[in-house]
Amino acid sequence: MQYFALLISSEDALTPDERAALMPAFESFHAQAGSAIRAGDALTPAATGVRISGGPDAPVVTDGPFAESAEVACGYYVFEAENLDEALALTRGIPVARYGAVEVWPVFHSFDPDWSRSGSNWLALLLEPPASAYVPGTPEWQQVAAQHGAFATAADEHIVGGAALHEPATATTVRVRNDEVLITDGPYVEGAEVANGFYVLSAADRDQAVKLASQIPATTVELRQLAGVSHL
Repeated sequence: MQYFALLISSEDALTPDERAALMPAFESFHAQAGSAIRAGDALTPAATGVRISGGPDAPVVTDGPFAESAEVACGYYVFEAENLDEALALTRGIPVARYGAVEVWPVFHSFDPDWSRSGSNWLALLLEPPASAYVPGTPEWQQVAAQHGAFATAADEHIVGGAALHEPATATTVRVRNDEVLITDGPYVEGAEVANGFYVLSAADRDQAVKLASQIPATTVELRQLAGVSHL
């Protein structure tokens, strides 16, 4: 089974010396967990990101940074694991868990990326109010899935890959503080938007990426460019 791990931290959480030590820490993590990693990359700063609300019929584009968030997404992984316990064991080794947090969801179906697409790559994180973050397989979810099928047909050559996530109750947040692993089960804060899917899009430039993301059938899309450190 696959699990989506979203890395979250404050962008000023580390000192310059701590930042310098971060790359070796990630290299060590990849050496240990590499066989389970199906995809992953860092994200460029939130100031370069975009939030798109209103849905495809009336999209409203807001440039980053997003002042309402003390912590922002800074990277992602997709893991292959036998079960949640194995996925969480992998997650606690991610360096970001020691000063930020990692949110983990089981993936519905699987993420099978095609990295041969040309252009820059962008993570489009799909966000919904809890009331419309439907359980996969339900009639309501199937109706939205049909809309995603239409989007996939229209944007096919620009879609590196994508996947739906299971409902908020299945999410788990991992933090490591003083070598103690702190686990928080979902759902999260009432009324807050929750992730329920993602795409990786390939685009010629930022404008095209925003145009593509604006067509995704979701209440809100957070669009962030992949840093290109590694997509594995």
